[in-house]
Amino acid sequence: MRKVLILGGGFAGVEAAIFLRKRHYTVTLVSDRDYFYIYPTSIWVPTAEAEFDDVCIDLNTLAEAHGFSLIVDEVTAIASQSNEVTLRQKGVFREYDYLIIAMGAHKMHHQGIENTLSICGAPTVSLAIRDVLNTLIAKGSGNIAMGFGCNPHDSSAVRGGPGFELIFNVHHKLKKLGIRDHFELTFFAPMQKPGARMGDQALKMMDRYFSRLNITRHFGKKITAFEHDGVVFEDNTRLQSDLTMFIPAGDGHRVLKASDLPLNDAGFVRINDFCEVLNSEGEATNVYAIGDCAALQGPDWRAKQGHIAEVMARAVAFNITARDSKVSDRQGYQEHLNILCIMDSGDGAAFVYRDNNRAMMIPLPLIGHWMKKGWGAYCRYSKLGTIPRLPGL
Repeated sequence: MRKVLILGGGFAGVEAAIFLRKRHYTVTLVSDRDYFYIYPTSIWVPTAEAEFDDVCIDLNTLAEAHGFSLIVDEVTAIASQSNEVTLRQKGVFREYDYLIIAMGAHKMHHQGIENTLSICGAPTVSLAIRDVLNTLIAKGSGNIAMGFGCNPHDSSAVRGGPGFELIFNVHHKLKKLGIRDHFELTFFAPMQKPGARMGDQALKMMDRYFSRLNITRHFGKKITAFEHDGVVFEDNTRLQSDLTMFIPAGDGHRVLKASDLPLNDAGFVRINDFCEVLNSEGEATNVYAIGDCAALQGPDWRAKQGHIAEVMARAVAFNITARDSKVSDRQGYQEHLNILCIMDSGDGAAFVYRDNNRAMMIPLPLIGHWMKKGWGAYCRYSKLGTIPRLPGL
């Protein structure tokens, strides 16, 4: 039986493991933590609407449910041409026919970044955000600033949605506590129109959201540095903050930057539409890259999202099977590129969708919040195999 080694235990890696096992491959998944983290629902951890364990699925349980092997270890080096992956504890791993890289991305570095907390960073940071927020709530007032950055080398590496959702949920929590008027909430970003990739309708609706919720906007100024009590911008203006939540843009994983893999200017692995890594002659190798670590090709509005990572993973499972069956059929990811999310606000949500033909944002008062809650439950139980997956998901 052919062996596949998957590096990464996020949406891309877990989906690849599940679907390759369905095709009867021997699968080993390597992850640097022993749980799968449901990032889209982690926005509720800081506001205590969800516990940390509510957004985690034990990887050992997933491995048992689907029949793949799990190694909890850190990847320290990849030498793809010699079929070698080095793990911190277990050393060099060579026993694979195919290598799937799904290691995610590292983050752009900013001066003073240690003075910020990120909802898209290490999972446990969500608890740190909760603790600081609770301290401010106990105090009864404060300045809260939230925002995200960009990567000039790769526009797909921006992740702003969770920042929007978190500040809306914090507003909702403070309002429920009756202390919203004692807090200054500010959303900041270096681009003139953060969220523009969602389309013009979404931009207009977001402006209305900010105005209605009395959230100050600070857009279009480059961030110079983060300090322990605020954000400094290129024109030497300063945003006072007792809690700064910032999502840096994605950057190439350090291990991948030190590898022999072909990378784009941002450090993401170059692939073709079939997620194959090609050699210098343009031929497919036994290496695939999926999810945030891959260099996505497509329209300027393209974005690295969990459902795109899963599309890539399912395509790779199909393509590896086709390759071993010596058939020419292949599945690509580019035709499936879209932006799709339920942007939660604590008391409702908005359905956001964009592809090459349309861009829309539809308000879903009240019901939208419970739709996202329902998706979180579906994500957990469908991955564990306790409920069936919906067609195409």
